[in-house]
Amino acid sequence: MAARNTARKRAFQILFEGDQRGVDVLTVLADWIRLSRDDTRQPPVSEYTMQLVEGYAEHAKRIDELIAQYSVGWTLDRMPVVDRNILRLGAHELIWVDATPDAVVLDEMVQLAKEFSTDESPAFVNGLLGRFKDLKPSLRRDEA
Repeated sequence: MAARNTARKRAFQILFEGDQRGVDVLTVLADWIRLSRDDTRQPPVSEYTMQLVEGYAEHAKRIDELIAQYSVGWTLDRMPVVDRNILRLGAHELIWVDATPDAVVLDEMVQLAKEFSTDESPAFVNGLLGRFKDLKPSLRRDEA
């Protein structure tokens, strides 16, 4: 499953870049795809990376509402940018991607937090995504 791991990491990087630049993630995704086609030194953007980013974009408003509602002690704008985007990606895959087991999503997002964020971040990411896992049936509703 190294390909899926890489796809998740790239999807996270695209979400992070969009957040940092204040640019829509679909624009960043298109830039990454174009760069990978024009420059052989750039790794290709996998189909799964595209699915994750596009899926997040489709549910972005609902995902941010959920993160804001269930993160204790943190507002979305005060949350570290890395953590916020790991949570966004994890929430999308956990709630809306049925093909991936919940335990895999939790583990992969905790690993991203270990690699890219603070020492406290893995527990925070695990706790919030674990809450989403428990509440998944009630969270999986269409955006209003």
